[in-house]
Amino acid sequence: MEPAKRVLVYLRKQDSLLYCAKFLQDITGHYACGSHDRALVNCSLDDNRFIISDQPFSGSRMVELQRPASCPIKNLSADRAACVPEEIVSRGVDVGVAILLQSSNKRILLIRRSKELPVFPNVWGPPGGHVEDGEQLLDAGLRELQEETGLDLQGANLPWSILGLWESAFPPLLSRGLPIRHHIITFLLMSSNESHQELQEKLRPDEREVSACVWLDPEAVEWIVATREGAKDPGRKSFGLQTSVTITEVSGGSLTQKELALSTLLNTEPEAGEDGERIVAGTKNALELWLETLRQEEVDISSCA
Repeated sequence: MEPAKRVLVYLRKQDSLLYCAKFLQDITGHYACGSHDRALVNCSLDDNRFIISDQPFSGSRMVELQRPASCPIKNLSADRAACVPEEIVSRGVDVGVAILLQSSNKRILLIRRSKELPVFPNVWGPPGGHVEDGEQLLDAGLRELQEETGLDLQGANLPWSILGLWESAFPPLLSRGLPIRHHIITFLLMSSNESHQELQEKLRPDEREVSACVWLDPEAVEWIVATREGAKDPGRKSFGLQTSVTITEVSGGSLTQKELALSTLLNTEPEAGEDGERIVAGTKNALELWLETLRQEEVDISSCA
């Protein structure tokens, strides 16, 4: 059986021809001003190519592309880049998609990845994965959502939007090793017409990929966002009345609810040693963008009152 065709990132800047991004190419830096870690770009998935351009083109959407300041691709020296194996260098940049599912009562679903997964094990993020041959972004996101959580929203025709793009590498810090994966992840926001309690009843997580699920409210997300890289508020203050969140753990095919200290979700990646349970940087950034959409909704409602 032939391996499935991978969907890769393609780039265009100014009047250059479209070309396949190289694995060690600093994509955010390619479009950002100076050493900034964000840039406005135009993107679209077309004919199994995820195209990013500094100019609008047919079918494209303007979004913000971001990366952490500690991004290994950004900080990789020429000497260390020469040590990356050729089979890794020749991979190109993969395309990922993740869905932030918002319930009708304003909760966001995150999953904790299995400890057995080779990439980003035991960390929290939204359901997601690779875009497969012939898929559109939304189709890929809904497929991953169903595969990982059991929630089948395909055909539900729910409102959705692109929150932003995130440049991700694994391992996430050079101190933890040379990069072996390089992705551009598209974060999608989808709004359900059901409450998180109703959606919770339909959860059937795949234990091979998911060890727990959680529905986060805006208050908890505020604390989590405050711990992202470069945040003005480090977020290690008193949590007020909320010191824990209720998670649903998956074990042996059974679902069990337990309390998890909110402080666990504020952890950041260690420079060395074993990585711990935490929310990954790209997810923290996406959660911040989600909070911005809630604030904008409040502004829109008040202006119409």
